[in-house]
Amino acid sequence: MAELKSSDQDLGKEIVNLNIDTENLDLESARTAARNKAREMNADAMMLSWHNESTGAYWPTYECGAGGERPWVLYAESRGSNLTVRINDGEYEFYFLLF
Repeated sequence: MAELKSSDQDLGKEIVNLNIDTENLDLESARTAARNKAREMNADAMMLSWHNESTGAYWPTYECGAGGERPWVLYAESRGSNLTVRINDGEYEFYFLLF
């Protein structure tokens, strides 16, 4: 169900890919699955930001940075994000800080 991998782009960070076989996966179900996985890895995991590829929605909902950087990624990275949980090939992405 989960695959851990790193790339040069995400050096020093863990990426977990989850596939959830369900029609009409909603944000709350995806968030719960991501949070459960992160807390499996570290009980104190804190969600920093998320993005829904299908709708373009993201949180926190304010722009930060310049030059067209993805605000949810910039926000998470500037706060020390060290875990990304990607659900269904990036349909949803959640960024966490593992303490």
